[in-house]
Order: sequence, then structure tokens, then C-alpha cells
Amino acid sequence: MKPRHKRLAIAAGVVAMVGAAVALVLNAFQSNLVFFYSPSQVASHEAPSMRTFRIGGLVERGTVKRDGMHVSFVVTDTAKSIPVQYDGILPDLFKEGKGVVAQGQLQDGVFVAREVLAKHDENYMPPEAADALKRAQQGNPKLAETLAAEPMRK
Repeated sequence: MKPRHKRLAIAAGVVAMVGAAVALVLNAFQSNLVFFYSPSQVASHEAPSMRTFRIGGLVERGTVKRDGMHVSFVVTDTAKSIPVQYDGILPDLFKEGKGVVAQGQLQDGVFVAREVLAKHDENYMPPEAADALKRAQQGNPKLAETLAAEPMRK
């Protein structure tokens, strides 16, 4: 084999290995990507059915039911509501009428959460949840009153 052919074979091998490494990294990134959806988007079937995603909004008042470590509640953007089930300890700041983000999967119309996050102070709401609530506010005067009563900061 000529030296020129050896260099071409080595270059082709390096390019193939770099391509394989890039493909593995992109595959790992894609499989760990978690998107955020509002209850309205979940109700309109925009959320994936067999993949993990995040849902966020307000915990609907009067819907929190506890049975030992099993908790069920409803997340709403005041336009649509989605029931959520969670097995575990909820954050200390978890309360009815406050913002929440849950990560899990949708199973038979119920969001089964693996992780529940509560907002960290009275003025904070995740930007995605705030945007979803503002979009749902259009054409919903009741939501405008709710948002005016509870200030949000990005």
C-alpha cells in the first residue's frame, strides 16, 4: 500500500470515528430531552404520549388528596385541567393555588409524576408556566383576575 493510500485510510477512519461519536452524543441528548407543556396543550394532545415531559400550572384549589405517600391533585392553567398522581414526599412549598411543575408521563388521561417542583417564593413562576398562563388568559377574563391577584416575575 502506498503512503498516500495509508493517509487516506487513516483519515477515513478518523472521520468515521468522529461521526460515530457525534451520533452517540446526539442520540443521548435526544433521549434525555424533556419538554414543558401546559394543561391546555396536554388536553389538545400536543404532548407526547409515551415520553417523559413536564407539565406546569397552578394547583387547583380543593383537589389535593393525600393517602399516605400517594398524592393526587389537579394542575390547571384555568383554561384546562389535568389530574396528576404522585408517590413520594411533596416539596414544603407545595400548596393549593400555587405554581407547580411536575415531570412524568401521561397514562390514560392522568399525568403520573416522578418529580414535583414547587415555586420557591411568592413572586416566582417558571417562565414556561408564566407564558402558558398568559396564552390561556386570552379570552378568559376569570384568569385575568387570578393573575392580577398573584404577581409573577421572570
